[in-house]
Amino acid sequence: MKLRKFITTSSIILSSLFYGVAQGEEDTIKVGVLHSLSGTMAISETTLKDTVLMMIAEQNKKGGLLGKKLEPVVVDPASNWPLFAEKTRELLAKDKVDVIFGCWTSVSRKSALPVLEELNGLMFYPVQYEGEESSKNVFYTGAAPNQQAIPAVDYLMNDIGATRWVLAGTDYVYPRTTNKILEAYLLAKGVKKEDIMINYTPFGHSDWQGIVSDIKKFGSAGKKTAVVSTINGDANIPFYKELGNQGISAEDIPVVAFSVGEEELSGFDTTPLVGHLAAWNYFQSVESDENDEFIESWQEYIGDEDRVTNDPMEATYIGFQMWAKAVEKVGTTDVDEVEQAMIGVAVPNLTGGTAVMNANHHLSKPVLIGEIQEDGQFEVVWETPDTVIGDAWSDYLPSSKNLISDWTAPVNCGNFDVKTAKCSGQNF
Repeated sequence: MKLRKFITTSSIILSSLFYGVAQGEEDTIKVGVLHSLSGTMAISETTLKDTVLMMIAEQNKKGGLLGKKLEPVVVDPASNWPLFAEKTRELLAKDKVDVIFGCWTSVSRKSALPVLEELNGLMFYPVQYEGEESSKNVFYTGAAPNQQAIPAVDYLMNDIGATRWVLAGTDYVYPRTTNKILEAYLLAKGVKKEDIMINYTPFGHSDWQGIVSDIKKFGSAGKKTAVVSTINGDANIPFYKELGNQGISAEDIPVVAFSVGEEELSGFDTTPLVGHLAAWNYFQSVESDENDEFIESWQEYIGDEDRVTNDPMEATYIGFQMWAKAVEKVGTTDVDEVEQAMIGVAVPNLTGGTAVMNANHHLSKPVLIGEIQEDGQFEVVWETPDTVIGDAWSDYLPSSKNLISDWTAPVNCGNFDVKTAKCSGQNF
């Protein structure tokens, strides 16, 4: 009788202990942070890790979400693309995170994507990308090509008078697909094939002397030449330095970059770069109350009043605010419920307008062209009169011009063919 009583009492104690552990695990909402903190992309991605941590800290000061504190789970895929899949699996299967904010390059996103879909995880991707993809498990808060690349080419063509084009990129999926779209667009605009030069270099490329010499020669044919740059990561530093070394100014051959922002420019002398351009949806120099508050919060959090902000930070900020709003709306972090609740959510952006999440998991965003200044900031020289809805599928590629993405009923598909009225699956 005493033994039975002891066993029963012990079972109750053990059950209570296990219940307490389980309750402890459920007392926080886990937020995965999937950004390279080492390797060639650390120059860009470390800042986004810190941005997510700042957003989590600010949300916790407000009381967290659903009465629970947010707990960051930070991993380092180390600019190693296959490792993004492994770290995504670790975050979802082992750490049981409720959401992931992460990736910069498209190759890292595409590495993580099959794991997100297999384990039904949710990720917010905060960087401009090439489009040609739509997944139920990803919200694309960076720019699609129609929100950055196409408007930038239009600006160079219409306002600068460019008729000859250098498409220079890092050798991976984002530059190759973006340049495929841009080449098709330029040809459709009447540009001759011989007036388009395309060049790719590996990640971390450092010897730019020969390539910049080729660009200089290509631009000496008597036609206004512009460079459209999808060069990514720390390769940008020697590229711009070599432009200066060879005396290529913005007046001679303007460069418009899609992956160079305030953070990348903060590391070196920008004097030779003055007048060159970048296309984004946000610049630190934009004047708005929301932006002033964000900059102040960022510099206070990081402990450095000289630290800059940039476009992918704003995209991270918008995605985080939208996710928090959707979670509060449905009262749960369940992926399927949050995914549907996200569609139609609107939050203030940092340029003084409103960001809206559309049914294709892409934002409505303004498009800005900025000119590099001596202090490493950008002066806005052109902007769209209103926000532009991100398009998951390009209108200029035969393989995708008939496709749309709509994650609401009755379509509920990432690549719905409007001609055949059939869905090909979640994504390509």
